[in-house]
Amino acid sequence: MRALLVGGAVAALATAATPASAQVTLGWDAAVFSSYVWRGITYTNKPVLQPDLYLTIPAGKASITAGGWVNVDIGKYNKSSDISESGGTSAFNVAEFDWWGEIGVPVGKASLTAGATGYYFPNDAGFTKDFNTIEIYGKASLAVPLNPKVSAYYDVDKVKGLYLEGSVSHGIPLGPKTLTVGALAGWTGGQEANTSKPNELFNFADKGITHIDLSASMGLSAGPLSITPSFHGVFGQDDFTKFTKPGKKSDFKVWGGVTISWSKVLGAKAEE
Repeated sequence: MRALLVGGAVAALATAATPASAQVTLGWDAAVFSSYVWRGITYTNKPVLQPDLYLTIPAGKASITAGGWVNVDIGKYNKSSDISESGGTSAFNVAEFDWWGEIGVPVGKASLTAGATGYYFPNDAGFTKDFNTIEIYGKASLAVPLNPKVSAYYDVDKVKGLYLEGSVSHGIPLGPKTLTVGALAGWTGGQEANTSKPNELFNFADKGITHIDLSASMGLSAGPLSITPSFHGVFGQDDFTKFTKPGKKSDFKVWGGVTISWSKVLGAKAEE
């Protein structure tokens, strides 16, 4: 039986274009986090670097966005308490590359998104090419109080299962800045271990709620850059989301870091 511990905090981009105009936009992010946590599961329990690059192109009232994201294990992992996605063989090792593409369209106060992402693991240790897989997904968010959002992901390759997320968030003014607090819950209905299909990979131990993630973040400006520190507290519900290091589990864990973002408008398209 093999467990698929694939990852990628795929960049959450606002893909809905405004009715008045749409813009071709190039952007990148560079994030440093205390650990790599994906869907509540700890994949690397030491600092990681996670850059990504994306391009958004208008398509009528909709927009199409494509990009790539990388997880880099910053240090070498050689202690019995270490978890390393790349196997811990060297420092600054590219452990994972995710490509992704999506189309977003506004519908009244709602924003609807459909897309796909592929997970690729280039190393011969840790997560290898045997774990490469592809998911398709759909998202819906509402521009109303608490900004509710629902996302559905379905693995069409190695896992062949459904994963759902629901979240809310709220901005709290703090002088000229805004503190954004949020709550997210995950649920699996097919990405868990299935004894009747021992040859299929899986992400979680059991069906049901996987984790609850409480977060806080604040965006800061530095010239053309946006700097966003963020912190997360994860309440693990699944055995895999409780895992923090070899041989140790915890019902609650904390992780966080900072993301630097930049974007540039390359061109504009008038309303059709």
